[in-house]
Amino acid sequence: GRNLIDKDVEILDPATGTGTFICELLEHFRGQPKKLAHKYKEELHANEVAILPYYVANLNIEATYAAITGEYAEFPNLCFVDTLDNVGLHTQAHGVTADLFGSVSQENVARIKRQNSRKISVIIGNPPYNANQANENDNNKNREYPAIDKRIKQTNIAESTAQKTKLYDMYARFFRWASDRLAADGVLAFVTNRSYIESRTFDGFRKTVAQEFSEAYVVDLGGDVRANPKLSGTKHNVFGIQTGVAISFFIKRHGVAPKKAGCRVFYSRRPEMETAEEKLAFLGSARASGLAFGEVRPDAKGNWLNLTSNDFGELMPVASKEAKASKRASQDKAIFKLFSLGVVTNRDDWVYSDDDESLLSQVSSLVATYNADLHRLEKFRGSEKLVDMLDAGMKWTRAVKNDLRRGTAYVVDPNAVTASYYRPFVKRKLYFSRQLNEMVYQVPQLFGPEAGPNQAICFAAEERSEFGVIAFDVVPNIDIYMPSAVQVLALYRYESGTRIDNITDWALAQFQKRYQPGRGKKTVQITKEAIFHYVYAVLHDPEYRETYAQNLKREFPRIPLCGDSEAAFWLWTAWGEALMALHIGYEQVAPFGLTRTDVPDAKVRAAGQSPKCILKADKGDGKSSGRIVIDSETTLAGIPAEAWRYQLGNRCALEWVLDQYKEKKPKDQTIREKFDTYRFADHKEKVIPLLLRVTTVSVETVRIVEAMRALKRP
Repeated sequence: GRNLIDKDVEILDPATGTGTFICELLEHFRGQPKKLAHKYKEELHANEVAILPYYVANLNIEATYAAITGEYAEFPNLCFVDTLDNVGLHTQAHGVTADLFGSVSQENVARIKRQNSRKISVIIGNPPYNANQANENDNNKNREYPAIDKRIKQTNIAESTAQKTKLYDMYARFFRWASDRLAADGVLAFVTNRSYIESRTFDGFRKTVAQEFSEAYVVDLGGDVRANPKLSGTKHNVFGIQTGVAISFFIKRHGVAPKKAGCRVFYSRRPEMETAEEKLAFLGSARASGLAFGEVRPDAKGNWLNLTSNDFGELMPVASKEAKASKRASQDKAIFKLFSLGVVTNRDDWVYSDDDESLLSQVSSLVATYNADLHRLEKFRGSEKLVDMLDAGMKWTRAVKNDLRRGTAYVVDPNAVTASYYRPFVKRKLYFSRQLNEMVYQVPQLFGPEAGPNQAICFAAEERSEFGVIAFDVVPNIDIYMPSAVQVLALYRYESGTRIDNITDWALAQFQKRYQPGRGKKTVQITKEAIFHYVYAVLHDPEYRETYAQNLKREFPRIPLCGDSEAAFWLWTAWGEALMALHIGYEQVAPFGLTRTDVPDAKVRAAGQSPKCILKADKGDGKSSGRIVIDSETTLAGIPAEAWRYQLGNRCALEWVLDQYKEKKPKDQTIREKFDTYRFADHKEKVIPLLLRVTTVSVETVRIVEAMRALKRP
């Protein structure tokens, strides 16, 4: 019932930059001189932590006020402080304290204390967005904020079901801080990254918003290039960036307990293909009160958009954090006990190669550089300046820096070289090491020298790519479905060299109860390996994928028990076993009979060069056969339309192979200068047979999947 200019409406911009929001508010208050003077001196607050923007903001705000009123007056409420450090008893999250940064003068300290004594009604701004530095070698990480991060862990992360979170993104920190700082009656108004609206990693964030606010109004401006490749460049983004943008108004109402009454969520979306100019024109002319907001009904999992209405929650979970952490078999209420992300090396260029010799040469160089710095910087290990003194020729990561500080020397181990499943139907040699692989998660319990023979399947439950599943029998890379991270489900796990079934007794009991209620009389017992094959088949079922498409972007798969008869179980098991034999044994399947045509490239031959690498797919019209242009001399023709339909994430199987064998310059400068010896011509006669075999695998996979589609269901 009050306006922004009314008395006792205290407004704070916690990351003011050059003061844009405060200046716009002053312009908004033009024509009400008495109220403006009071608001300017008493009830407008702003914080900035960078010294140059702080001074520019001061100049901009005071100049704007002078232009409106004709009188110069100092702006007394601009604080030089890191807002995220400024947490204490003035917030609703009592019991957290931190030293204030930026107390360069007593006047500044007084300003901070004065701001902290006020009851803030409106928090408005455009906080920073970044979650991570792009490269550890930049030595430019976001600093930690223990108090805020603790609050995020207590709220957003505690409510989340995501396996991997980035909820320490700077804008998520500002949301957390602002919600705690806001008065019981108040409005939080931010322009931020839009990922919180529908990203799975922000499910806990959305649940927390619903608990702490009475209403939420969201204007989604889209522009997320990573989510929609059709948004080329940055022409569709209001800020000319690749990250989508949203405007949020989260409202607290005194006396309204959101946990009991529920939070009402209202959503408005600009057209996906609208350009930045069109969006800005809309924002410049529209009033929030005139927008057509649709009310969203959040589901139990905290989803706001693309809600589903199906029985997914009643199906059997393939894996869960609860089953993984349980100590008693009776609590293992998931099909698989252990699951893991694939290996994260953070230095693929260094620890992956196509042969043992090249790989060990790269790793030896890496280790030598590390050990040289270990010796050279011995007396600086405890210094904060250490990171600025490191050899740029080393691919530094957090774990390696920590080893350097601890004085840990590295030794090259030839036994660490192993096969790794890098991309669909592409294996490479990996230096599998806890030292030079940033995160190995639970993979050593599944594959590698600490484990024995095994088989596994992986999937990616993310919005960034279509659902895909593939089976393999060697160490998995996390980016098999690049850009989505894969979750791995193995048939076995190993503890101290002992093989243990990774499929739970609970799952076996569920299948036997359904399909073999009198199993003692049966000649063929359902086994855990049979369940493994059954799961693999169901995850390929086109009807399953279509019915639960939205669920599979957000959650781990859940598995239905198809049909009531034992015959139904064995049918799906046979399909899964056949698919797994194709996918794991792809290097041994019969090559497809494609037509190879070789026409010499006279120009490159005359120059003494190899044919130009092309590796491009021509899928034809979807009905007739397609072809692959290998290089400037060789073409493979007669690829059946079915082969292109075998999709794994965002590409078909053949396209994954083509992508991996193209000639690309390594991103790492040292690798580029010292070890970039890859030339497609050296691998051509290995890649062509691989493409023939993957064509066979693709056609046979589609044949089995179509048999699933044709199956009559209850």
